[in-house]
Amino acid sequence: MTYSSAGQLVVGPAAEEDWPVISGWAHDEGWNPGISDARSFFAQDPDGFFLGRLDGEPVSAVSVVNYGAHYAFLGCYLVRPDLRGRGHGLATWQAAQGHAGSRTIGLDGVVAQQHNYRKSGFSPAHSTFRHTGVLPPRGSTGVRPVRAQDHEAVAAYDSACYPADRPRFLKHWLTTDGHRAFVRVDDGHLTGYAVIRPTVGEVLRIGPLFADSPADAEALFGALADEAGTAQVAVDVPESNASAVALVRSLGLAPSFETARMYTGPIRPVADQCVYGVTTLELG
Repeated sequence: MTYSSAGQLVVGPAAEEDWPVISGWAHDEGWNPGISDARSFFAQDPDGFFLGRLDGEPVSAVSVVNYGAHYAFLGCYLVRPDLRGRGHGLATWQAAQGHAGSRTIGLDGVVAQQHNYRKSGFSPAHSTFRHTGVLPPRGSTGVRPVRAQDHEAVAAYDSACYPADRPRFLKHWLTTDGHRAFVRVDDGHLTGYAVIRPTVGEVLRIGPLFADSPADAEALFGALADEAGTAQVAVDVPESNASAVALVRSLGLAPSFETARMYTGPIRPVADQCVYGVTTLELG
């Protein structure tokens, strides 16, 4: 792949050992990256992460992670605060975007950048609001931790709720250090699953939370509440799922910041009504 440059800026691939730089910038922005995200992120596409460097020092970042032949997701779009406004972010973006090839690209864009994303060919699909707070204790009937024999069923369920199959990502996301994954089973059938993970800050991140119905989602939230205890949690809820918004509000979680899911082209059909919490704003 050919990388571009702007002045002294050189854009090239980022390795997993570079992740602390990227996650540190994300933490400073209040994004609460997960402690163990790198393992799952790089397992999906080890060539999908990029850094811009000035005299060898990292100053900008972006990821363009490929899922199969038709879909990619752009995230981790960051510039060191003291070097913003100099074109480094745009140059990094332009150098990395070719990694997606002809795939439709998705992203979750903060409000301040959505106009720029539109100019780059992205169209909004729906808004997403991060909700935070302490989950109240409640029942979790039919919910248990994910077992190894559940992975195939979880991957199939996930594929109905996401624009691409992602078994490599899920293999790590369900099992990596600190992640706690749960399924709800009714009469032998999986009716939802959820993952909660620790972050660089003090807030636990929930994602995904996919469920057949509000009752299934509420039961999964019960298991997550048991896991989290009195710790704050954060879940990114798509506004397009009114049942999801109503549920998290009923649980006492309050909206904080807003993003918009945007795409450059068509995606395959997704069971939007089952998405009560997106997996991660960084990789979709």
